Amino acid sequence: MYLEIVTPDKKIYAGKIKLIQVPGTKGSFEVLNNHAPIISTLEQGRIKVIEDNNKKIFFEIEGGVIEVSKNNVIVLADIV
Repeated sequence: MYLEIVTPDKKIYAGKIKLIQVPGTKGSFEVLNNHAPIISTLEQGRIKVIEDNNKKIFFEIEGGVIEVSKNNVIVLADIV
């Protein structure tokens, strides 16, 4: 999958990943390869990313939106 994390000011992250875990408004959830298309709101919390090389990266956000479509994931975050 390809992930982009973007704030109103700049692009925070872009790259190929295996997994992303996000703090959804109705609970935390994970997105893996070939996930069904989804748009969801996010609340304050931690985003966990596992890159293709198995490196784990974490981002703290204040809220935002995630869109998943055809193995492309975009996170529009208020503050990272």
